[in-house]
This record gives sequence, structure tokens and C-alpha cells, in this order.
Amino acid sequence: MQEYSVPPLVTVPPDANLADAVFTNAVEAPDTAVLTRRAGDQWVPVTAKEFAATVGETAAGLIAAGVQPGDRVALQSRTRYEWTVVDYAIWTAGAVTVPVYETSSADQIAWILADSGAVAMVVETPAHAATVATLGEDAAGLRNTYVLDDGALDRLREAGRGVTEEELTARRRTARPDTLATIVYTSGTTGRPKGCELTHGNVLFDVLSVSEDLRPLFAPEDAATLLFLPLAHVFARLIQCACVLNRVRMGHAADVKNLVDDLGSFRPTFLLAVPRIFEKVHAGARQAAHDAGKGKIFDAAEATAIAYSEALDTPSGPGLLLRARHALFDRLVYSKIRARIGGRVQYAVSGGGPLSVRLSHFFRGIGITVLEGYGLTETTAGTTLNLPDRQRIGSIGRPVAGLTVRIDADGEILVKGDSVFRGYWHNDAATADVFTPDGFFRTGDLGSIDADGYVTITGRKKDLIVTAGGKNVAPAVLEDRVRHNPLVSQAVVIGDNRPFIAALLTLDEEALGSWKAAHGKAADASPGDLADDPELQAELQKAVDHANEAVSRAEAIRAFRILHTDFTEQDGTLTPSLKVKRPVVLERFAGAVRDIYGS
Repeated sequence: MQEYSVPPLVTVPPDANLADAVFTNAVEAPDTAVLTRRAGDQWVPVTAKEFAATVGETAAGLIAAGVQPGDRVALQSRTRYEWTVVDYAIWTAGAVTVPVYETSSADQIAWILADSGAVAMVVETPAHAATVATLGEDAAGLRNTYVLDDGALDRLREAGRGVTEEELTARRRTARPDTLATIVYTSGTTGRPKGCELTHGNVLFDVLSVSEDLRPLFAPEDAATLLFLPLAHVFARLIQCACVLNRVRMGHAADVKNLVDDLGSFRPTFLLAVPRIFEKVHAGARQAAHDAGKGKIFDAAEATAIAYSEALDTPSGPGLLLRARHALFDRLVYSKIRARIGGRVQYAVSGGGPLSVRLSHFFRGIGITVLEGYGLTETTAGTTLNLPDRQRIGSIGRPVAGLTVRIDADGEILVKGDSVFRGYWHNDAATADVFTPDGFFRTGDLGSIDADGYVTITGRKKDLIVTAGGKNVAPAVLEDRVRHNPLVSQAVVIGDNRPFIAALLTLDEEALGSWKAAHGKAADASPGDLADDPELQAELQKAVDHANEAVSRAEAIRAFRILHTDFTEQDGTLTPSLKVKRPVVLERFAGAVRDIYGS
């Protein structure tokens, strides 16, 4: 049994809560721009004093509407300034935030409202409110629904005018480290979402610890980040709280379709993203270069970036010739990629799934160090993390300060520490199932720990494929390498109880358009039209061959099928954090599976 602990660097004060930082900032640095909000095509600064006033007045409105300490208030919206205001207002009122993804279906919303017993809900649009209005008994506990796009904050602030400053402070002080702060429903790839109970202490401990571990990101006076991942997801929420605590200027991007433009105008110094974002940035840059007739230059620059990054991990470092080539391509290629995302990004934090080793080296080689980490909703996101001065590409880093990671006898990763949740809301049986007798949380992921404490993910227990011949196959390594091909959007490796391993592939729409133009295919040809095209099949076979190089013959992909449509959150095949829902995919595309295996 492997185990590794990192001593704690912080202690959560016994009377602390998440809302305190907002009001401390207003006193200690009233004129510091702690947020920047979008107003048309401009970014307007919001000072600590202004933010605290808005949060306090919104909280007063909730109190005036009858929200009591411990009451659950649901919040459904895209990532925008008002999300952060409402989140902190709920905490200031002593209540509990229940995030709901903006894209959630009526059935999902009904379950969350009924299970959490929410007494109020803040939604973004009238369409969201109309959905809530159809839920009947499932939303029977709601006394009020507020619509951000219909001026909800103004109305709440007006309603709260009768609440005194003393009342507001007293209400905020009802929350302590062991007080429930939020119930985050796991989006999950199977079954009904479970509500994870995270306390103020859980979140504060992780925020304080990560802030210490990542001082180069949070400490600079000009530090700034643009949030674009859903704030209903615990990863983005952790960074939100870390920014508020550290007075890091924070902005919000509600529409990822405009992300490149938003990054260019906001000019962040660090980012957080899921691996798919990095894959898209790389694929987009590569495709643009090839479309412009500069493919050979880009490919040489990519190889140089990777070689340069790999050399950084050697005792001698990059050689003279490699440094010269790197400097040349920095002027020709790398600086242009950095400029597209604002020109100031030095670091990025990646979570929510494995990032390929090749992409990690590529981004570090072009001047953006991607710090890969790992965590779950149940562990308040930050569990392990690569640090600016302690990075081992290919791993998910060492335990965050104050946590212990253990590898169980069957290879499962176990976690213990103050950021681990206290249990599932109203589900004692599920809570008991995920804790060992000595208090370690069972993550469901498989991995290993080296002598220096770096953790590597090798698979997921539920995703582990056992072929008919009894071979255990972890699909992640194969899927990751197949997705390196720009044409591939998603890859799902299959073969459970089957005679061999195969894969279901979806195509990236943008890359496919360029490929069709380059290969003389009809511009309106769909993935279904091209599924049996020999040239496309040959291109994807290269991706499969690249994946197979990483595994034994018994684990190799022997067949694949191109699906006629990509996976989306809307059709239920992806979670809001862009993880593939494997059971849904297997059910929906059962015909393709039968086609591969003949039954």
C-alpha cells in the first residue's frame, strides 16, 4: 500500500467563513479593482468597496424575503459577474448555495430542488424561470424565483433597504468553518446526481492551501484571470473563492464562442481550463497554420516546443542549437499563439480529466506552463497539483498541502484531509460506501504514487474494461492519444466482455471542414457521408496506430467506427465539465457497437 502526506501550510480560523473576505477587502483595500465586469465591448472595474456593497445589499434582500440561516438557495446561470455576487450574498445571509448548471434539463432541476429543499432560486433568464414554473410539486418549497435578466439584483437590493448593517453582520457571523456552505450536485456519468455537502471550512482550507501552493499565480499585483468554466462546477468555484481571497482581478466570460476575443481584451495572467480547451487551442492553431500554407513551419515549431520542454527536465537543459531554434520559433509562432489569448498568460491550471503529456510539453515549450491537477467535487476540487517549481509532466502532481493520498490494495486512490466533504445530502448509505473505516474517501480512480509523492492516474474503476479473454484495459490512455489527431473530437474505447478492443470516434467539425477542402470532398459532406471514405479512414487509422503504440497488443484498438454526430452536453452524452457519459454513449450508439462485433 502506497501513501504520501504533505504537511499543512494553513489553519482555518475557528470563526472564519467564505463571505468574510469580501468585507475584509472593502476595509483593507477599498479602491482595489477586485473584479472586472463586462459592459458592452468594455471591461469595467469593480472595486472591493463596490463589490462588498453590492453583495451586502443583495444579501439584505434575501434576508428581507425570509431566507434563514441554513436555508438552501438555488442558483442557475452562466458564468457571469452576477453569479459571483449572488453566491457571496447567499453566504452573507447565512444560507447555502445550491448551484444548477445553466443547461440542466427540467428533470434535473426538479430533482435538485426537491432533494435540496431550496426555498428560493435565482435564475438567469425568463426561459429558466418558465421551466421552474412547470415543475409543480418538485418546486413546492420555492417561495421566490428571481430572474437576473429581469433586474433581480436591483429588486433584491431595494427590498433589503430596511435591513441594518448590524443585522447583516450578525447574519454573516452565523457561518463558521463547520457550517454548510454549498450543496454541489455531481453531474455524474451515471445515475441520479448526489448532493455533496461542502462546508465553509472545506472550501476555505482548500482555497488557503492552493493559494499558498500557487503563490506565483495569485501573489503578483497585476494577477488576473478570466473565468469561463461553469461556476456550478467545483473547479471554477474554487478559483473564484481564491481570487476573492487574494484580491486577484477576476472577470467572467459567459459565452465560450467569444472566448478568444474575450481573452484578448481582458489579458489574464493565468487561466483554468479542462483538457478539451487546451486540445482545441492547439488544434485550432495547427489547423490555421496548415490552411494558410504554413503547416511545415508550425509542425517544426511544435516539435521544437516539445523538445525544448522535455529538455527542461534534464540535468543539462536545452542545448545551444535547441535554444536557438526555440528563440526563432518564439518570434514566428509561439508569440502569436500567446497573443491570441491576451499575451500575458504564463500559467494555466488544468483539471477535470487527463491532459496528454505531449500537449503539456507543447504549451510549456511555447511559454505557458500548464499545471495539471486532480480533484473531485467530494474533495472540493484541489487534491493533487503540480506546482510552478515542482512539476512532473505526466503526473497530476503531489497532494495539496494538508492532504494524504493513499493507493489501496486494488489500486484505487484514497484521500484524507480537511477539504474532503462530510457526506452526501440526505444519503447516509452512499456516504458510508465512499469512506474507508479509517476515514479515507474512495475516489473511484486508479493510480500510483512515486517515491517523491507524485500521483499518476491509470484509469477509473468503473471504466476499467475486461475483455472476454480476461484482459484488464484502462481506456483513458488510448482515448487520450487518439484525440491528439485534430480530426478527432471524442474517442470512446469499448470492449467489455468482448473479444477485442475497439473505439467509437466523433469528428471535430472545424477540423473536418479544413480536411474536406484539402482533400477535394464536398463542403456539405457530413461525418455520416464520409464514414466509409478511404482517405478519412486512413487518417483516423494513423490516430489509432499512435494510440496502440502505448499499450500491449492485447490492449490495442483493432477496429473503430466513425459516429455520425459529435457528443454534446445538450444530448446528454457529455457532462457540463465535458466528460463523456460512457453508459449513455454505449446505449445511444449500440448499433455501431453491434456493427463492430457482429452482435
